[in-house]
Amino acid sequence: MKKILIFYGAYGGGHLAAAKSIKEYIDSHYDDCETLMVDCIEYVNKFINKLSTAAYREMAKKAPWMWKHVYNNSDSGVLSIISESSNKLMSRKLNVILQEFKPDLVISTHPFSNQMCTELKKRHKIDCKIATVLTDMAPHSQWIVNKEYIDYFFVANKDMKESLSDSGIPDFKIFLTGIPLSNRFLENFDKEKIFNEFNLDSSKKTILFFAGGEFGLGRKRTHLVFRALLRLFKTSQVIAISGRNNKMNQKFKELVSLYHAENRAIVLDFTNKVPELMSISDFVITKPGGLTTSEALVSGLPIVVINPIPGQEEENAEFLVKNHLAVWIKKDDNIARALKNLYRHPEILNEIRNNIPNFAKPNSTENICKILLED
Repeated sequence: MKKILIFYGAYGGGHLAAAKSIKEYIDSHYDDCETLMVDCIEYVNKFINKLSTAAYREMAKKAPWMWKHVYNNSDSGVLSIISESSNKLMSRKLNVILQEFKPDLVISTHPFSNQMCTELKKRHKIDCKIATVLTDMAPHSQWIVNKEYIDYFFVANKDMKESLSDSGIPDFKIFLTGIPLSNRFLENFDKEKIFNEFNLDSSKKTILFFAGGEFGLGRKRTHLVFRALLRLFKTSQVIAISGRNNKMNQKFKELVSLYHAENRAIVLDFTNKVPELMSISDFVITKPGGLTTSEALVSGLPIVVINPIPGQEEENAEFLVKNHLAVWIKKDDNIARALKNLYRHPEILNEIRNNIPNFAKPNSTENICKILLED
């Protein structure tokens, strides 16, 4: 029986979703494997997890410039010293579960667990294989700390593979698989049934708007986007997902009423049917998190990027625009004018749609698991 320990972190939902996808695939396809999934920071120290998650959330929402500074300088100066010291301290606690479970393979979807495990391997506390699954569209130095002790790197695109190779990682360790996705994105949905379930018109173009998420898009900017959609795309219909934000949800419903758009707009606070909704949509407006971006590409959806968090999400947005996979409405752009341009020139999104198959990785989870367990 092969024992596999899967670590993730609570910063954003992508790390957890990627870990879940891997665990679900292994559990359903490999009878000779035992899996355990653990939040690495929560396990090491619940208080640190709560404090650091809250700090990340507040910086991302209220001081994004500060988060960008932390992100860009995490591998140098004082921040680097603090990170190295804390990794050594926290790895001792993480080693407890490693010694109890005794995994043959550790899979990390967050750089913190990656760093702690490689620190332990460097000090000969563990000798198992280590795999890191990068969950963004661009690499960051925190993913490759102690890189010589990592056996597998799974990346989302060719640029990332070249970047890791340039940093000195042997090519045989780098695999271009894409970010792990739920197998629900591979299903062939009955689209007419989905339209009926949400009281939508299958003859109209459908816009999916992720307005909430963990950090939102900024309240004022989010309202402007939704207002512009209702005002400009009168022959289309909009699915707005406000997330667990009651004020935003209420404001959206007020805007629907104001524009008498009850027959062409629905507002959802939360849904577990993202694959279904993506399958019936024509394009998506969202922050460019690595997971959401991958889900959209696999669903064949052009992406309109709004207000990425400085750091990893900005890098994701740059990758998408460079490869003609998205339109980025930047901070100083006029939202209504930008959306009106898309409405008047549908060829912009059509060109993106035609380019998506070159970058979508629908079998990412399966390929990662086969490489790790059948190689």
